[in-house]
Amino acid sequence: MSILRYLGLIALMLGVGAVAPALAQAPELAAQLRHGGYVLVMRHASSPANPPDRASADPENTGVERQLDENGRASARAMGEAFRSLHIPVGEVFSSPTYRARETVRLLGFAKPVQAPELGDQGHSMMRISGEGPVAWLRNKVAASPPAGKNIMLVTHMPNITAAFPEEAAGLKDGETLVFRPDGRGHAELVAKVAIEEWPRMAK
Repeated sequence: MSILRYLGLIALMLGVGAVAPALAQAPELAAQLRHGGYVLVMRHASSPANPPDRASADPENTGVERQLDENGRASARAMGEAFRSLHIPVGEVFSSPTYRARETVRLLGFAKPVQAPELGDQGHSMMRISGEGPVAWLRNKVAASPPAGKNIMLVTHMPNITAAFPEEAAGLKDGETLVFRPDGRGHAELVAKVAIEEWPRMAK
């Protein structure tokens, strides 16, 4: 059993729900991700709580929604560069339809995302999502095995992640990623919880 798997199981038994972020620097995690087979659930990068006024909104932000701040844009770019440096393959990407989530994916530089309404914020920003449909959709996506040699990424919002994975999502910050390993039998094991700043450090 790998050290990350072992520590992850201990954390889950203790109710922690995730491997400590510092462990995400372990070369073993990057090596495992290079082989594919993981599902990464990411909270969109840093974004102010309020939308900009029309004059300061990004040209692409035609709906004048919340958008990433300077730190969010820089950290998303750095994360994408780290993935390319680490040779971590990302196949399908699913995104919330909100501008801040789509902006995160664009700056990561991965494949054009599939916009999934189930990953959206239902127009309520930080309010808890309602209904079992989006929760079940997210859990099923996490439990589904990615194509051989690929990882799947889902970019969404804190309420969605909390509703689907309440223990694992505790304290999840902007841009943080939960790394799950599906077992091929309809379940997935959490193996790491990685802050957005940790990916570039891992690539050094």
